[in-house]
Amino acid sequence: MENTHRKQYLQPTPTIDFNSGIVQDFIRDNSREHDPVAKRVIALYYAVRDQVRYDPYTPSETPADYAASRTLAMMRGWCVPKSILYAACCRALSVPARLGYADVRNHLSTENLRRQMGTDIFYWHGYTDVYLHDQWVKATPVFNIELCEKFRLKPLEFNGLEDSIYHPFDLDGRQHMEYLNFRGTYADLPFEEMTRDFAKLYPNWRDPARKADFDREVVLETSA
Repeated sequence: MENTHRKQYLQPTPTIDFNSGIVQDFIRDNSREHDPVAKRVIALYYAVRDQVRYDPYTPSETPADYAASRTLAMMRGWCVPKSILYAACCRALSVPARLGYADVRNHLSTENLRRQMGTDIFYWHGYTDVYLHDQWVKATPVFNIELCEKFRLKPLEFNGLEDSIYHPFDLDGRQHMEYLNFRGTYADLPFEEMTRDFAKLYPNWRDPARKADFDREVVLETSA
């Protein structure tokens, strides 16, 4: 019964489109075909984490914009599409992967991001739940290494054996990420539920002016 249940976490979807050429190329370029599957899954975690730049100003009201192939075309994204991309990589290697969501308070987000969001709580923070070594483990391939270095955050490592979720404190002991609520896991993106909450919880969600240059923002905040 458990094996049958896990099959739903191996299927392609319009969002987790691991059969697309760009996703298949990314997997080939960032993992060795003859390596053990677990080693490939870990290598792809770091590829998603560091090659796809974190950008919190890319949320969209269009479901197609969350597809793994779209994220690779842009090579930037926030936690939700980056976690979808990683799930696609895992499923392509026949490793069950599901999408997990939590509400977190980010004590170190940028001033402009907090102003645009109207809060320091990130609702529907996305991560990937991966089935390795006969257990589900959480993986968060979100903050790229350059971002961590600039903000002096602890990079999130992943060994396939233990959960990889945000650290509560940064390298200087400042409070960083606080998990408030785990929403559960899904076989595919719960788009309608998520965007309905965004419209209710983020007053500027549909404001086109909410876009910003996050890379420039990081430089300004970390050089002050």
